[in-house]
Amino acid sequence: MEHTRLGGTGLKVSRICLGMMSYGDPEQRKWFLGEVEAEPIVRQAVDEGITFFDTADMYSLGRSEEITGRLLPKFFQSRDDYVLATKVYFPMGDGPNDQGLSRKHVMASIDASLRRLGTDHVDLYQIHRWDYDTPVEETMEALHDVVKAGKARYIGASSMYAWQFAKAQRAAEVGGWTKFVSMQNHYNLVYREEEREMLPLCVDQGVGAIPWSPLARGLLAGNRERGGERRTVRSENDTYADALYEEADFDVVDVVKAVAGERGVPPAQVALAWLLHKEGVVAPIIGATKLKHVEDAAAAVTLRLDEKEIERLEAPYRPHPIVGHE
Repeated sequence: MEHTRLGGTGLKVSRICLGMMSYGDPEQRKWFLGEVEAEPIVRQAVDEGITFFDTADMYSLGRSEEITGRLLPKFFQSRDDYVLATKVYFPMGDGPNDQGLSRKHVMASIDASLRRLGTDHVDLYQIHRWDYDTPVEETMEALHDVVKAGKARYIGASSMYAWQFAKAQRAAEVGGWTKFVSMQNHYNLVYREEEREMLPLCVDQGVGAIPWSPLARGLLAGNRERGGERRTVRSENDTYADALYEEADFDVVDVVKAVAGERGVPPAQVALAWLLHKEGVVAPIIGATKLKHVEDAAAAVTLRLDEKEIERLEAPYRPHPIVGHE
């Protein structure tokens, strides 16, 4: 497994990040795995050299953090041996202050996340979305205080418009507060709108991109077919994917399958390898509910695509409406 710096920091992370959203309460979503089922998959990730793990407080309403906090210490000798990330923003209760990026919610949420994770700090604390109801200065100062309290080593952001990200970074700069070092954005072969503004901004400012849904929620791995056929439990129950992707995206999937066939590898490896070739991309965040998902992701790190293959993979792309920021 290759490791690289997270943006302009000195923090080293594996080129693949294991997303922990798939592990939680199966009663909430049919494709969630409980702790017992998740354990061999996390073990496989560690065996493959993955040291970067991402979760969020809202994943299975805290269950993902609890599972993450119990599993990782089983496979690492020291807390310093892995990089742990979580996120804050989405509702965690019914109260008016149980969501968003106010100082009140940020401070309460980091403490709650640390309790569930069973640790005294996270390495990367991320805002899950942009909060239109809270002044960005309030959020950035609160995050700075989280870092200064030793509860987070770095801070990051997730899907938003480039102007919002730039505004937050400028607010931190003016206030003398901690700036974001990473952007967890929606980016893959069938959704490349981030190439217009966000990725150039990140490259220019030394911010590391850690894309979510690098396989388009399994579309690029072949879990769905033209006409609506669904091949996995997740694809049968993941309505969010239907809002993100279109029938025309199968033109890209067809080329991915063709290149994969010529290479003698699964389509998932080709799609991830393409992403790992892109400037500014540090570590795609993969979801894994089978051992093979982890194996394919690890193999993609050493799969080198040539210029002609990259051109073929990119040629069928069609512009999309901006999605994933909500």
